[in-house]
Amino acid sequence: MIHSREHAAAIFQAGVAAADPYLAVKRFLRAAGQQLQIDLNQASSRNGSWERIHLIAFGKAACAMANAAQQIIPADRLAGKGIAVTNYENLTAVDNFEVLAAGHPLPDENGLLAASLISERLQSAKADELILVLVSGGGSALLPCPVEGISLADKIATTQLLLACGATIKQINCVRKHLSKLKGGGLARLAAPAELHALILSDVLDDDLSAIASGPTVADETTFADAIGILQAFGIWEQIPLSVQDYLQKGVNGFHQETPKSGDSIFQKTGFSLIGSNAISVDASIAAANNLGYKTQLYSKQLCGEARLVAEQWVQHACAISADIKQPTALIAGGETTVTVKGGGKGGRNQEMALAFAVAAEQQGLTGNWTFLSGGSDGRDGPTDAAGGMVDPGSLQRMRHCAIDPAAMLDDNNAYPALKAANDLLLCGATGTNVADLQILLLQPNE
Repeated sequence: MIHSREHAAAIFQAGVAAADPYLAVKRFLRAAGQQLQIDLNQASSRNGSWERIHLIAFGKAACAMANAAQQIIPADRLAGKGIAVTNYENLTAVDNFEVLAAGHPLPDENGLLAASLISERLQSAKADELILVLVSGGGSALLPCPVEGISLADKIATTQLLLACGATIKQINCVRKHLSKLKGGGLARLAAPAELHALILSDVLDDDLSAIASGPTVADETTFADAIGILQAFGIWEQIPLSVQDYLQKGVNGFHQETPKSGDSIFQKTGFSLIGSNAISVDASIAAANNLGYKTQLYSKQLCGEARLVAEQWVQHACAISADIKQPTALIAGGETTVTVKGGGKGGRNQEMALAFAVAAEQQGLTGNWTFLSGGSDGRDGPTDAAGGMVDPGSLQRMRHCAIDPAAMLDDNNAYPALKAANDLLLCGATGTNVADLQILLLQPNE
């Protein structure tokens, strides 16, 4: 069992390493003489001899991406110090950058200050200059820039309600875009008429650029009406602050400017390169499992849904195939599930999935030697210091030995203390990247 746990952790770390933001920027950006070359995803490049280049980085990988960029671009071409904004756990000093830390997953006043500094820099850029934006997951929460009339507290309250009711990240972003000056193409709007290019590390499953960090540099096709529809569908419209209700209603009635749509002239001088994603990390995990001697299967590259239900489906699948396993087998998945919070406990979606898997495995009679890991690539799952959890057939026994009822803890959304008691928390520290989650199920042949 210990052997399997070591393998699961190693396979997870291989997936995280494949999303290394520093190396990703190095692969896509190079300088030669007066020319800066930015590789695109279509085996072509964007080249220019911009005399002044503004560097702006935000997200959980901001410091690593910023460090790579400032090493490549000659210092005399930089338009002053760059600005990098990341979460507190990933804060590190970067040469030629002012580095700021802010709140995640809920925004705070430091993020508000950082957003103000970036807005000022964007508006100072001129038409013949380049703004190079380094975007990674978490950027949406880290750069709160509420529209006029909405306080940061009201925006946080709205976000908390959406998080607690199980809204998907795209649904949350739709609402946030319509309450922000930067999200949903707002950053590109402020940057015009300067040229803009974004190097993007994706933390969403289909690499939808409008969803990554709430799409600050790309067009947004959602509307004020969509935002209201989401809040009403989850039954929280009446609970959100009146200022938010009023602003969205006025937006629907045409009193506020919509987010910029495709075809808007502000996008004529903008571009992007996708430099890393969850899919790339899943492929790396599969390769690592193969190298460890496992027969490897892709379970899903778009794992989503309620974490607890997804875990039960994993167990059902494992039960169906376990009797036929003749050699060590690894099932690998990537994605991002959700949790509808009904209890008052502590945890995150990956911890909930790990605990739910262990509970379902006992209920459904999954036998043999198995290990299940669910972890966030950023090293942080929910408001905790754990990346997720790793469970095995002995997990529930270890919890009960500590007078913990696993099923009751699951019902209370209280996976963290249950997994901690069983020594089943996945603790790896902040990784400096963020490409959603990875799941690994290792199955050994029955003796």
